[in-house]
Amino acid sequence: MRETTVIRLKDEIQLNDPILLVGLPGVGHVGKLVVDHLIEKLEAEKIVEIYSPHFPPQVMVSEESTVKLVNNEVYICKTDERDLVLLGGDHQSTTTDGHYELGGIYIDLAAELGVSKIFTLGGYPTGKLEHTDEVMGAANDLELIEELKELGVTFKPNEPGGGIVGASGLLLGLSKFKDMKAACLMGLTSGYLVDPKSAQSLLAILSKLLNIEVEVDELEERAKDMEKIVANLMEAKQQQQGVLRDTAIEEDLRYIG
Repeated sequence: MRETTVIRLKDEIQLNDPILLVGLPGVGHVGKLVVDHLIEKLEAEKIVEIYSPHFPPQVMVSEESTVKLVNNEVYICKTDERDLVLLGGDHQSTTTDGHYELGGIYIDLAAELGVSKIFTLGGYPTGKLEHTDEVMGAANDLELIEELKELGVTFKPNEPGGGIVGASGLLLGLSKFKDMKAACLMGLTSGYLVDPKSAQSLLAILSKLLNIEVEVDELEERAKDMEKIVANLMEAKQQQQGVLRDTAIEEDLRYIG
């Protein structure tokens, strides 16, 4: 495969004022967890498969030990007020050129489907294991920022400080060329672990934004499992700090000036 291949699985798609949600692998897999959850719970229909030499040279292995080439996929589903277009998948591009090529493909597909607004979903790394129930945002439109603030999204000047890397940020920039409003919603996460608890925070904002109800039992169970892992890590960290402190005291006692 020498170039990106887009396989369309359905023709003549008619959607009602659709919004695009993008959740690809990233910090804490927060965005991916949300989009994968929505695809399953809203019984979304797959309409596009995207294969690219900019993805890693890898296949994914199923429970039955069969394999599939890594790809990204586009789904659609209907809600009471408007339709959703969901972009998820296995990987982001491993190259800068690939990010721009794939970003252009995503935007062109969105325009073709009649999308006027895009929300990219991701994680904002805090470096702290303790969970903070907060969603930060950045957008390419001031009116959209005010709309999201009313829903509880936090906007901080010049944050994230290093910008937003990958599809979550790039699509915000590229969407301006198609006159699409776009925002990145980032659940706060440690950045060390897959974080279903942060995904829950993000899903709560989306539920208000889209006026939908989504069953979250599976995310809650995964969040409880993660809380146990975090508790064990914090306990191990405290024990290590205690050992280091005791060692330092012993060394001080041995010192004779």
